[in-house]
Amino acid sequence: MAITKEAVIEKIEVVGSWNVQVATDTVIKEDGTEISRSRHRHVLQPCTSSKDGDTWTHTDTDISSEATEVQAVANAVWTDTVKANYKTFVESQEV
Repeated sequence: MAITKEAVIEKIEVVGSWNVQVATDTVIKEDGTEISRSRHRHVLQPCTSSKDGDTWTHTDTDISSEATEVQAVANAVWTDTVKANYKTFVESQEV
């Protein structure tokens, strides 16, 4: 009786102009037959932003630990224009 666990990227979606949403299923199999499946989702954005006084700092999101297909989608979507628009959006949300 062999039990295996596998992570499978089931869906990569671009939501809005810059959000890359990733759905990953964890599949548990016993002797090749699936006995369990659970889904985890996470969203990637082009950068993280913080403000200190009047100065904004935007740091590009590190996607090096993401699967190659996720990296390919993020790199295709996150053009310089999209990154600039995202930064403008974030800065406009300040209350």
